[in-house]
Amino acid sequence: MTHHDGFREFVLARQQALMRTAYLLTGDTHLAEDLLQSVLIKVAGHWPKFSKGGNPEAYTRKALVNQYISWWRRPRLESPSADPPERGVSYDEAALDRIVLRQALARLTPKQRAVIVLRFWEDLTEPQTAEVLGCSVGTVKSQAYHALTRLRTLAPELTYLLSDSEIREVAQ
Repeated sequence: MTHHDGFREFVLARQQALMRTAYLLTGDTHLAEDLLQSVLIKVAGHWPKFSKGGNPEAYTRKALVNQYISWWRRPRLESPSADPPERGVSYDEAALDRIVLRQALARLTPKQRAVIVLRFWEDLTEPQTAEVLGCSVGTVKSQAYHALTRLRTLAPELTYLLSDSEIREVAQ
């Protein structure tokens, strides 16, 4: 029995959900792949402790958020473009909503974006989100409030989508 028993199965079972979280955090497929790969390398190194108990998915999700925030703090050589897609491309209304919301999400602080992703796309409770982020429930509540307020300001055309119960529908 190797010290990585179960790791491969974990990755195969949860890779899609973890990739979705990474994408929602970064807003870019390639960055999300890099983020997830770097985190999974770290998780593999800590895998033996999960054979004695523990929650590898919660650990991995927390590692994704922490790595994303640490990447955000580093100086970047490139910055994401807020330019709209080229004219002449036909999008349905839901696709346009997703584009506008993703652009607005990219303008939130990393912690606000992490709270929105964990609370509304990952459906974590406030206490679970606080645990992942290593902060208090009150901080989660205030970050969510400020993030939703900022999203409503950045994308007023999506205000009808930005209620607590409806925001996750846009990302689906």
